[in-house]
Amino acid sequence: MKQFIAFVNKEFYHLVRDRRSMLIILGIPVVQILLFGFAINTEVKDIRVAMHAPHPDAFSEGVTERFRRNEFFNLREDLHTPREMEMALQKGRLDMAVLFHPSEESIQLIVNSADPNRGSIATTYATAIIAGYQLEESGVGMSQIPFAIEVESRMIYNPGMESAYMFVPGIMGLVLMLICTMMTSVSIVREKERGTMEVLLASPLKQGTMVIAKTIPYLLISIINLVSILLLSYFVLNVPIRGSLILLLGISVIYIFLSLAFGLLISTVVRSQINAVIISAIIVMLPGLMLSGMIFPIENMPSILQWVSDIVPARWYTQAIKKVMIQGLGGAMVWKETLILTGMALLLVVGSTLNLKPRLE
Repeated sequence: MKQFIAFVNKEFYHLVRDRRSMLIILGIPVVQILLFGFAINTEVKDIRVAMHAPHPDAFSEGVTERFRRNEFFNLREDLHTPREMEMALQKGRLDMAVLFHPSEESIQLIVNSADPNRGSIATTYATAIIAGYQLEESGVGMSQIPFAIEVESRMIYNPGMESAYMFVPGIMGLVLMLICTMMTSVSIVREKERGTMEVLLASPLKQGTMVIAKTIPYLLISIINLVSILLLSYFVLNVPIRGSLILLLGISVIYIFLSLAFGLLISTVVRSQINAVIISAIIVMLPGLMLSGMIFPIENMPSILQWVSDIVPARWYTQAIKKVMIQGLGGAMVWKETLILTGMALLLVVGSTLNLKPRLE
């Protein structure tokens, strides 16, 4: 019995002294509970809606006031013309436009359905508000309603409400980030374990050049992965590529380079290949799934998680790919995402270079 207790104590001390293992064992469950508890929210909130009534009257004002008071809608009163609303829908700054047509006795809902779940729920909410107003006014007297309400919904970008349109861009971001990061996360660690790192450090190459040189082979392999993913998405999953293919490839290459640089940064920190793989998988998987907007709308998350999502590369890549693939927008509409991804890539390259010590310990 004493030998058994001594063995248990020995293993316990070994475990406690391993700070990385303790961090994973005790920290990851806390992070998962917080992320899943706050990020998983199927409600659709903060639906950005704009109203256009060519000839405002009591009816249009009444419907507009209903939208203004509703907690799920965020009325954008800075958009006045259909052209402004169309541009806002294209840029992703608007989820729905409500157009009153008195001459046709109808109301038209134009909904951005690039995210089919959000578009469908927003249409249901809006239709219920308008129907509720009609019922309320009908109870008072039909004479107070200028015309019978006929709601016409037009889903733009994804009229068939295909779920693949929503998930494929997010899956592309997650898969590319995971594979690329894991590939390069073991690169420098492998050199250390084999004892060849000293030879590389003694070469005339500068450290920055060495870091970039290490990414080139992985970059070429990752581009092959990218092409296969796009072919499967287009021919098997029937996801369109409405925008420029060159722009799509350019953004993807920047994102791949960013992911490879992130893996190299991890490789300069850890000391074993298995730790590099585990750490890269943990760091990439959870934020990529929960905070990129692939599954759960970022708008529904608490403010602190929305701020954290700003540093998740998969979020910006997913947004850019949706705009190019699904909405068919050009470079002028994705400059922000492209600039952020480029800045992150450069920052990671600099971090990897600075963290690569000129001599091994």
